[in-house]
Amino acid sequence: MEKKYKIVGYAGDGSLPSIRTEDALTLTHLNVAFGHVVKDEIRVDHLQNLDRLKELKTINPNLTILLSVGGWSAGGFSEAAATVEGRKLMADSAVKIVKEHSFDGIDLDWEYPCYGEAGIHSSPADKENFTYLLKDIREALNELEKETGKYYLLTIAAGADQYYIDGTEMGEVQKYVDYVQLMTYDLRGGFQTLTGHHTNLYTPTGDLFRISVHQSVNLFVHAGVPREKIVIGAAFYSRMWKDVPDKNNGLHQMTAGSGGYGPDYSQLAAHYINMNGFTRFWDDEAKAPYLFDGRTFITYDDEESIQHKCKYVASEELGGIMFWEYKCDNTHRLLDAMDKSLNY
Repeated sequence: MEKKYKIVGYAGDGSLPSIRTEDALTLTHLNVAFGHVVKDEIRVDHLQNLDRLKELKTINPNLTILLSVGGWSAGGFSEAAATVEGRKLMADSAVKIVKEHSFDGIDLDWEYPCYGEAGIHSSPADKENFTYLLKDIREALNELEKETGKYYLLTIAAGADQYYIDGTEMGEVQKYVDYVQLMTYDLRGGFQTLTGHHTNLYTPTGDLFRISVHQSVNLFVHAGVPREKIVIGAAFYSRMWKDVPDKNNGLHQMTAGSGGYGPDYSQLAAHYINMNGFTRFWDDEAKAPYLFDGRTFITYDDEESIQHKCKYVASEELGGIMFWEYKCDNTHRLLDAMDKSLNY
């Protein structure tokens, strides 16, 4: 039976052999990370476990598997999108890879059009060129459909805040994509020295940074993306600040350094949550948990916060929920919470 809401998981190539049968049956969509853009073409020759995809399809024939292209610091997009020839090369390579490896579509994760903070090439022209690129890939996949009789998906992963809206034409972009995955994690962390939630559903009182899942959804709806095409993000990993003042249980405190990556959920469950000096706190305004031991502050998603996100998906009539990334939770409780909250 087809599930009402999407449950989309990102998994690195190295994780494909370890995806459990139960999880393959729970997921509606699997994004394989990552293809690269090299000389205007999508390349997957570095991926070693694509044979596993056929096994996953055997386990769950309804599982939709996409190749995700890009990721943080992955370049080549701006250059490819800049010319008609470059866009055609990229679109043609997308079709070739989909045919060769039996993918059900392509997920573009360009981080980010018009921005070079990740050390990639960027240009103000990216704003329009991104739309043209998606249009060309969409049309190429439609041509393939005429050949095979099968529809192929085109999706994107989008930065969650205003900067992404400003660097793209989302009202036009949404015409060519099946859904938009909001990366509503890392909302706080690597660029900030103020502690706070990195994947919170709502903005709590006293937080200088206003971004949240709810705020992000509103930005994209206002920019022209239909609600049913919005998929919100959850994090299977944490963000962590050290040398945090012992005030307000570490929440909204200025620190000497920015918030780096913290333990993944497997490690949190085994060594951190209400153990080894850490206490779990719940911010009911943000609908988000956090840990503090008097010096170290950790922000993350857990079963409770994911249940609230799933209720939000249903109440706001969104497309579903996605997460980064599969290998970060060997307890499998977070994915199970998604399934039970959304599709039962």
